[in-house]
Amino acid sequence: MSIRNQISIEIAEEVIESVLEKLQECKNELAPFLQALTDADRRGMLKLGDRSIPTVQKVKSYVDTNPEFLPGYMSKEEFLKDEKVVTQLSPVVNILRQLTSDVSDTQMLAGSEAFQAALLYYGQVREADQKGVTSAKPIYQDLKQRFSKKK
Repeated sequence: MSIRNQISIEIAEEVIESVLEKLQECKNELAPFLQALTDADRRGMLKLGDRSIPTVQKVKSYVDTNPEFLPGYMSKEEFLKDEKVVTQLSPVVNILRQLTSDVSDTQMLAGSEAFQAALLYYGQVREADQKGVTSAKPIYQDLKQRFSKKK
C-alpha cells in the first residue's frame, strides 16, 4: 500500500535565503511606519473592513468638497493622512495574506505527508521489534516515546 503523494517539491536553500532576506528588507523598510497593538488595543477600537472602507473614501471626497461641515475638533490633515495610509497598505496586506495562506497551506500539506510517512515507518519498526529483529529494538525504544498515546 502506498501513500498518496500530493506534493513533491524541493526548495533550494538559496531560494529560502533570498526570500528571507527580501522579507527582512520589506520589514525593515516599513518598520518606521508600523505600529504594534496589544490585544486590549485591538478589542477597544473601531475596525475598518470591506464595507466601511468605501464609507471612509466617500467621506474623504465630501471633506474635500464640503469642508464647512468639519467639526472643529476633527483634524482634516490627520483624517486625510489616515485614509491615505489605509489605501497605500491595502495592496501590501492583500499580497501578504495570499503569501501567508499559500506558504501555510504548502507547509501543512508537506507536514501531513511527512507525518504520515513517519507513522508508517514507526509501524514497520514496531512490527520488526515484535518479531524479534534485534536492530529494530533501539529504534523502536527511541521512537515509541514520540508515538505513544498519552493517557
